[in-house]
Amino acid sequence: MAPNTSPPVPGQPAGATAVLVLDDGSVYWGRGAGATGSKVGEVCFNTSMTGYQEVMTDPSYAGQIINFTFPHIGNVGTNPEDLEATTVAARGCIMRDDITAPSNYRSAQHLDAWLKSNDMIALTGIDTRKLTRRIRDKGPPNGVICHEPTGKFDIPMLLSVAKSWPGLDGMDLAKDVTCRQTYTWDQGLWSRTGGFATLTDAKYHVVAVDYGAKRNILRSLADVGCKVTVVPATATAEEILRHNPDGVFLSNGPGDPAATGKYAVPVLRELIKTEKPIFGICLGHQLLSLAVGAMTYKLPMGHRGANQPVKDLETGKVEITSQNHGFAVDRATLPKNCIETHKSLFDGIVEGMKLTDKPVFSVQYHPEASPGPQDSHYLFHRFADLMKARKK
Repeated sequence: MAPNTSPPVPGQPAGATAVLVLDDGSVYWGRGAGATGSKVGEVCFNTSMTGYQEVMTDPSYAGQIINFTFPHIGNVGTNPEDLEATTVAARGCIMRDDITAPSNYRSAQHLDAWLKSNDMIALTGIDTRKLTRRIRDKGPPNGVICHEPTGKFDIPMLLSVAKSWPGLDGMDLAKDVTCRQTYTWDQGLWSRTGGFATLTDAKYHVVAVDYGAKRNILRSLADVGCKVTVVPATATAEEILRHNPDGVFLSNGPGDPAATGKYAVPVLRELIKTEKPIFGICLGHQLLSLAVGAMTYKLPMGHRGANQPVKDLETGKVEITSQNHGFAVDRATLPKNCIETHKSLFDGIVEGMKLTDKPVFSVQYHPEASPGPQDSHYLFHRFADLMKARKK
């Protein structure tokens, strides 16, 4: 989408080198950073105060443009250790202020240079609160983010692209971000003094189905003694069971769970029959729910941030969780052998479930905490305990 060479658009402020055009005709002018060009996607907002690099490399953001509500983006720079995936799946990002200069001992590269190297467009200098209210009140719009240093834009063309993009409803994006071949993982969690740990004495063997898995999820599995074999999202039940795992993990991922479920649900139904422990998060939670007969729906604005309160309905405890999802499970459709275990204290949606007759459970949020609090890391130990009990 090359910009035209016409004079500045009426209403375009002086010095504007980037723009966000929404499918409702709204135009947000600002300054460009990172890569040049234009990309289309669903515009969402994230409320995390830390971990912008982890957020932008989370494969669950495939097809989305991220509006950061926290203004100081770039203050810790970037480094190769905080990547959650090899490639960036998000379409672009939006910030209130210009990128903050890095001030952290772990910084290896300025965020602007990192964005350029990952072909990611950034728009700075806009009223992110106004855009967040727009998303909150009317739902996440489709939009085009465009960075052109000359400041010359074809707004009608950008608007046409935004309107014609089909949106995430009915879109299977897991196939775009999953691994292409099976691999093993033994890297553990990071510490300031020792860096990443290495699993040396595995107690369990877990097959992780990669619908868009974050690396820290795999590290968290290794941290509780799991050797992990990662398989593509399209792996069959036969291919998964061929590895003779002690348990199966279902990862996070992007897109509409109903679309991914067309090929994932039949596989999960076969896996559930084996009585092997199964643990799912985010998209994995939604796909498990579909597999047992429940339904999913698109949320009005989604949950994205590292400060989401969730109540454990079995213990009464409240966890502060990290979340990133735009779909949810319909509580009314949960079958009789499925118990709701966790509930959002923001809007009451289902945040976790388990089966009463199988060693199967899942949560909607991210217990690996990257970024975010570590209140929910116990869930990985719960998964390990299920595998331990079955091995006796």
